[in-house]
Amino acid sequence: MKTIFGDIEKAYGVHFNFIEEEVANVSIFPPNPALPLAKKIFYLENRTDLHFEVVAGVYITVSKKPVVEVPPPEKEVRVSLDEVAVEKYLTTGISKKADGAYLIKPKKLGILPGLTDTDVLQTMQQIPGIYSADETVTNINIRGGTHDQNLFLWNGIRMFQTGHFFGLISAFNPNLNDKIEIFKNGTSAFYGEGVSGVVAITSGAAKTDSTTCISSNLIWAGFNTKLRMSDKAFFTVSARRSMTDFFRSPTYKKYYNRIFQNTVVTDLNNNQAVDYQNNEDFYFYDLTAQYHHQVGAKNELDIATIAIRNLLDLNESTTTENGFVSKNSTLGQQNFGINLYWKTNWDDRNTTIASFYASHYNLDSQYENINNSQIQKQKNSVSDNGLRVEHRHRLQDLWSLNAGYQYIETGVRNDEEINNPAFLRFNKKVVRTHALILESDWKAPNNLTGLKTGLRSNYIKEFDKFILEPRLQFYHSFDGHFRMTISAEQKSQTVSQAVDLQQDFLGVEKRRWVIADNSQIPIQRSRQAEIGFTWKNKKWLVTFDNFIKKVDGISTSGQSFQNQLEFVKLNGSYRVYGTELLVQRNFGKVYSWMSYSINNNKYNFPEYIPPKFPSNYEIAHMVSGAVIYDWRQFKTALGAKWYTGRAETTPISTTLTPNQPGIIYNNPNNERLGNFFQVNLSVSYQWKVFKKGNFEASFAVLNLLNKHNIINRYYRVNTETNSAESVNTYALGRTPNLSLKLQI
Repeated sequence: MKTIFGDIEKAYGVHFNFIEEEVANVSIFPPNPALPLAKKIFYLENRTDLHFEVVAGVYITVSKKPVVEVPPPEKEVRVSLDEVAVEKYLTTGISKKADGAYLIKPKKLGILPGLTDTDVLQTMQQIPGIYSADETVTNINIRGGTHDQNLFLWNGIRMFQTGHFFGLISAFNPNLNDKIEIFKNGTSAFYGEGVSGVVAITSGAAKTDSTTCISSNLIWAGFNTKLRMSDKAFFTVSARRSMTDFFRSPTYKKYYNRIFQNTVVTDLNNNQAVDYQNNEDFYFYDLTAQYHHQVGAKNELDIATIAIRNLLDLNESTTTENGFVSKNSTLGQQNFGINLYWKTNWDDRNTTIASFYASHYNLDSQYENINNSQIQKQKNSVSDNGLRVEHRHRLQDLWSLNAGYQYIETGVRNDEEINNPAFLRFNKKVVRTHALILESDWKAPNNLTGLKTGLRSNYIKEFDKFILEPRLQFYHSFDGHFRMTISAEQKSQTVSQAVDLQQDFLGVEKRRWVIADNSQIPIQRSRQAEIGFTWKNKKWLVTFDNFIKKVDGISTSGQSFQNQLEFVKLNGSYRVYGTELLVQRNFGKVYSWMSYSINNNKYNFPEYIPPKFPSNYEIAHMVSGAVIYDWRQFKTALGAKWYTGRAETTPISTTLTPNQPGIIYNNPNNERLGNFFQVNLSVSYQWKVFKKGNFEASFAVLNLLNKHNIINRYYRVNTETNSAESVNTYALGRTPNLSLKLQI
């Protein structure tokens, strides 16, 4: 039997895990070499007392069948392989699929430096080519794109808010998610809206027994519980709330100083917190609920809802000649969503999926200026509704054809009101998109080659415009160790974010969603191609990806300029190309990895001179690495990251004259900030409690060396000295955090 296992491993690049004693006396004629892998496993299982289970696509566990024999099925059992090229990528629980996508399973996620919880948006920044230019989870850049160019889905619901604490914490409960898929390129044709990456989060899919998890760290506390209501139904609910309005931990103080610096919440002259007289109120929460029911033998029903909210209440006071003056300002941000999902398995070859989702985002602020009687109210809201129907037909065991239809209706509203001088602005636009999708997925019988092609045809009703978006993913494994992937895609999006004024919405969340009008705000369109290589054996892993991407239809207001282009409305494009390299080594209980990314990211605004210059989000060189020790219940990780500074635009002269009332700049992005360097540490230990419970304590320190990293710089006029002075934004200083989690 071991000889048969060895032949199959060489032919298909898989690995068998078994106990010597259980297979030592098993003898059988080898299966026909021409059979595909799935049928060989079926052949072995039906002619022996062994049970075979495919894990993560490349690992096959072998065990003895139970003593109580189960009658053989009436029809052939097909083994579905999830083509995983790399099982442990960076850490356990992260895999790289054969088509280049990344799969994260938070419940199996190992330790990563600087993290106490399995925060999906922090975790994905460890992957080469994904980073945050300002270290927030609301400004994640995938291969040089902006955050709004990424499509974020939670159980099929499009999310327009992804962060708590205005960007420092993910808005998704880390203990709830079952699976996260991340695409940098080569996405399925069923994903629309988002010219950069895709992050698809799924929760509550596992049909397990009832479980409960209670967790807390120095910022928030929460729980999630799954209740099995019957053999065919279960209900999942979660809630998480910050403790920031009644408990100011060292972690909170570090987060507060980071996110509110250089905003209305702090004094811009000295960047010190304004006197709140203990009336400051800030908190956030998120709630989710999900119901899953197996209806009969062929149908599944799933209902999922999510609610996310941030709230800041700011009280400013001072003493003037007329006495004591107190003003109140507020900022609220929330995203609510619901998804209804129905799946029917007609037979072993045909499956139909229908779903409907609704997502509503709202950002409200009211600012009362303490120096005058002016009151400014601002509002940004998005209403996004979608219908999706998909039919999957399996033509052959290794070839399927999928077709579908999607309808998306998106409305965006922007309001602004000022009392003195009186000003009122109201704007609302709606875009409706119909999409037809056709997709083919083929795999070779030896499972070493795969090809997925797709075509998405969008019809935008308001513009009477058709947009065709072809997709391609191809992979081939040469010898089970060396694999090549090729992917390409075209995508478009009609909704994006823009900044009118840097101090909008108290300067905390200054970006607002806007909708394309096909003239001043064009539809964004992207083209991207990639070729990647992976080589691995039991101890080494090397991945080498090369890509080029071009995005048309961007605007200066969507790129957060703080120089001479801040108030100039121009449309253009950016082109980015680069390389991402990862080298990983396994030493048993200890493993390490190091990654390097290089990219060249340039704007092109034809109506400006010079038209081409570096992007605000260009990180020319980035190096990161970690050493991880994982032994039983104890885990620790020490890591570091270094990258070249972001672009800045310097003044020609810092001394102003009567003929020069404003700042005169050099060419855009003519200089670079200093390099960024950060060392991070994490430690965790798990205890067995009760009969089926686990208790885990985790401790982490971000920026262990307390390095003062400047992540942004802009210039303003100092009226007292009549000169241009720089305003720096600093990254988080040394930030400790402690997490406690009880799983029962």
